[in-house]
Formats: sequence, C-alpha cells, structure tokens
Amino acid sequence: MKYRGCGRSGPKRAGIIGAVEASFAYLHFVSILALAGLLAAEFFLCNEHLQPGHVRLLVRIDVGYMVAALAVLATGVIRFGWLAKGAGFYLGNPLFYVKIALFVAIGLISIVPTMQFLRWNRALREGEARVLSGKDIGRVRRLIALELFLFALMPLAAVLMARGVSPTT
Repeated sequence: MKYRGCGRSGPKRAGIIGAVEASFAYLHFVSILALAGLLAAEFFLCNEHLQPGHVRLLVRIDVGYMVAALAVLATGVIRFGWLAKGAGFYLGNPLFYVKIALFVAIGLISIVPTMQFLRWNRALREGEARVLSGKDIGRVRRLIALELFLFALMPLAAVLMARGVSPTT
C-alpha cells in the first residue's frame, strides 16, 4: 500500500496510520461511553428524593457530560475528515445524517437540564430554602430520559451504516 505525499510507503507507514486510526476510534468510543455514563448518573441522581447537597454534584456531572460530548464531537470530526472510511462514505449515507441529527437534538435538549442545575445551584448558594420543586425535578428527569432514549438510537444508526445498510438501498 502506498501513501502519496507522505514520503513513505509500505507496511511501516500503514502500521503507523493504522495505530492512529485505532487510537482515535478508541478515544471516540471511550468518550461515547463516558457521555452515556454521565447522562445515566444525571438521570439516577435527579429524582424525587433530590437533596440540596446533590445539586452541586449534578453541576459537576453536567460539566463532565459537556466535556465528554465535546470529546465525542472532536474525535468524530477527526475520524470523519481524516481517518476511518473518509468523508465520502459518511456523506453518501442517510444514516450519517440521522446520527448527526440525534447528536444535535440531544445537545439542544440538554440545555434545559443544564440551566436548571445552574439555577438550583445559584439559589442554594444564595441561601434560598425552598429551591427544589417536584414539578421542576420531574421535568428535568423526563428530558434526561429523552436524551438517553435518543442516545440509545445512535449506535443502531452507526451499526447499520457500518454494515452498508441504508434507507435508500
């Protein structure tokens, strides 16, 4: 196998590129798992028994969730543009757009819980006694459940795409 413009060819270069591709695939998957775990932690922590002391933890978990989402995005963009199967493979498959739409939808939905966590945290820091209402907790929990549901659909789209299955085939 020859790589043009690299000044090298042969198995050694293919090994280096293969290792880089494997490393970014690994980072992408680890980021996805971290994102799923942090989102599940938010879901289980944000319940009808939510205590004021847990709000600070929710804020920290949410920051980790944002970092994981950015890592998923960054490693995904690198794999899309320079590694894996290349942009042509992805752009030609409608399931790629489903994955992107799901990721964007999850990101947009996550704004509401994040803002609520920050409001709760600010109110508790300012000494307000009655901050956590069952109605707000329920609404946030339902949105996190929706995020989890949509997130669970992403691997299905990825597996179908990797196997060459497409709504147009």
